[in-house]
Amino acid sequence: MIERYSRKQMADIWSDHNKFSIWLEIEILACEAQHKLGLIPLSAIRNIKKKARFDTKEILKIEDKVKHDVIAFLTNVNQSIGIDSRFIHKGMTSSDIIDTAFSVQLKQAGYLLLKNLKQLEKILASKARKYKYLPMVGRTHGVHAEPITLGLKFALWYDENQRNIVRLKRAIDVISVGQISGAVGTYEHISPKVEQYVCRKLGLKNTRISTQILQRDRHAEYMATLAIIATCIEKYATEIRHLQKTETLELEEPFSKGQKGSSAMPHKKNPIACERLSGLARVFRGNTIAALENIPLWHERDISHSSTERIIFPDSTILLDYILTLFKDVISNIVVNKNNLKRNLELTNGLVFSQNVLLKLTEKKMSREQAYKIVQDVAMKCWKGNINFEKLLSEDTEVKKYLSESDFKEIFDYSKSKRNIDYIFKRLNL
Repeated sequence: MIERYSRKQMADIWSDHNKFSIWLEIEILACEAQHKLGLIPLSAIRNIKKKARFDTKEILKIEDKVKHDVIAFLTNVNQSIGIDSRFIHKGMTSSDIIDTAFSVQLKQAGYLLLKNLKQLEKILASKARKYKYLPMVGRTHGVHAEPITLGLKFALWYDENQRNIVRLKRAIDVISVGQISGAVGTYEHISPKVEQYVCRKLGLKNTRISTQILQRDRHAEYMATLAIIATCIEKYATEIRHLQKTETLELEEPFSKGQKGSSAMPHKKNPIACERLSGLARVFRGNTIAALENIPLWHERDISHSSTERIIFPDSTILLDYILTLFKDVISNIVVNKNNLKRNLELTNGLVFSQNVLLKLTEKKMSREQAYKIVQDVAMKCWKGNINFEKLLSEDTEVKKYLSESDFKEIFDYSKSKRNIDYIFKRLNL
């Protein structure tokens, strides 16, 4: 199913031609269903299937006059059929084809986005494995904390991306629903069997109940899912931007041959792709608000949702397709500066081992409160004097009473931070 939809380009999904093609398919399928119910003669259904066609330019021209897109579409299609056109749209209302076709388009778009996420999953898995044991400093509040590995950072993104795949699959399922129930959803002029037949042929479920339209909580959930995905990408981009700062320079987004960073400063290599990703993600949060506002409509329907949806859903799916494509390129070609990773890890003269010292002292029967105070006092001297933490500890009178030379060797060992990495990766199936 994914391959069926992913062959279509995102912009094509939202073209007038694709929309009208789905509309025509729905109308013909509805005629087939009514023929099976004995409501349309065989000769008519054969004529409709043989002759029914549309002209996009002509539809838009008619719409400009009648101010109604479905009437314009039906007028144009009926011109190609003749007398049997009286069976087209029998017992249906505009939203029957608009909403059902819209679900097909959102499903098509969702599968294309899903293909992108699965490609990103493979890239992140590859990076996580490649840098599984490469040490770097972990940061909390932007301040050096304890050692981690670069592989763990990529593995975290991999895990989050997998949740986004699950979220998007659910959103596709939620929106893969159609309805052909007539003017206020009562099936007064059309059998529910028509809806069942059409939806099954389109690969949709039929809704259990509707008004004139599908309820917009489905669309809001779909949009919110796109927003979560975009915001996760923003999170990764923001991290890369932080790690590309000149004084850090552990990671760099790719900088192509001939690329320029500044009109004034030739030395500049700016994280413009990641900044673009951060900025574009903000659009989704605004669009999600609009999608939520579309849920409370008047009575059995109004069309206040329609105008916003014609903007926010094509724009958001096209934009997320672009965001995922751009980020795949960034992460595939990310520059890892191993020397800077090592330099920054050692920048605080061993302070990243402070918890190791604290825990070792408590193992030696020192109270936690006393141990914390001693370690913190020594750490502050290390901060202020830019002196080696291990050296200061080895010279501390109280510390020497508890810790031996072998204890110090065990405490100041980077490999200890890696001992459960295999366990973490195994849980991730990496």
